[in-house]
Amino acid sequence: MSLIVVDVEADGPTPGHFSMVSFGAVVVEPTLERSFFGQTRPISDRFLPEALAISGVTRDQHLRFDEPGVVMARFEDWLKASSKGKPVLCSDNLSFDWMFIAWYFQETLGRNPFGWSGRRIGDLYCGMVKDGFATWKHLRKTPASHHPVDDARGNAEALLAMVELGLKLPVR
Repeated sequence: MSLIVVDVEADGPTPGHFSMVSFGAVVVEPTLERSFFGQTRPISDRFLPEALAISGVTRDQHLRFDEPGVVMARFEDWLKASSKGKPVLCSDNLSFDWMFIAWYFQETLGRNPFGWSGRRIGDLYCGMVKDGFATWKHLRKTPASHHPVDDARGNAEALLAMVELGLKLPVR
């Protein structure tokens, strides 16, 4: 099993009605060298300008990105090449990131290599320190920038820090 941290930027709150703009993924391993970056063309005419603005992309730029099925097929190939066993999606905001990734995989390829579940980094940390309200973002080294690879890398750094603090996770 390989842990893959994923971060998604989108132009609204839900897939189908709104579109994923871009996403990043990083394999949780000491080097944090293996990463993926995808940008997907809109699947809907609907978008929230304030949500799109967070990604730093204009609507005109978004319209020129690759077709989602092409990007998701490349991502699936990267996952196969980068994962040892089944990949496990880990995220800062699992309900948001997993929802978009799962929907796009299912909609474009008819399958989701991550399966039906994932792990939320904050919940792992809360369990580890036995405090349901503990914060963990101080464990990141890479500042959050809303570039999905940077944000995924910072979250992977936090997971590696948790391993150093005693959390048992399969990191190579």
